[in-house]
Amino acid sequence: MMRWTSATAFDRVLRQAIDDLPAMFRDALRNVAIVVEEWPPDWLLEELAVSPGETLYGFYHGIPLPERSVLDSGSLPDRISVYRGPLEEDFRDPGELARQIRMTLLHEIGHYFGMDEEDLARLGYG
Repeated sequence: MMRWTSATAFDRVLRQAIDDLPAMFRDALRNVAIVVEEWPPDWLLEELAVSPGETLYGFYHGIPLPERSVLDSGSLPDRISVYRGPLEEDFRDPGELARQIRMTLLHEIGHYFGMDEEDLARLGYG
């Protein structure tokens, strides 16, 4: 697939979405790596039972804050993956792409804070 945005432009939009977060959320994410990956791995799509023709734009890898205990202190840092390929494929307009990157980021941050899909849908991030 030919890219219509450069990796640098995509990263810039994601960085702006992070910078636009309220300070209290940015501060809470200090130990969360936010990474851009090209596509969600097949094993993850299978594990989540994502139907053919559907995909993920992002995924939170970690233990949500409300579920943590002192036993989790030695765990690897949490990670939010943002999947560039599906986002670019589904959102050709630069403005729409930027909005969806922001929505994806907010959705995955919601999981980090312990929200489920129903909670996120109620907030408009479903």
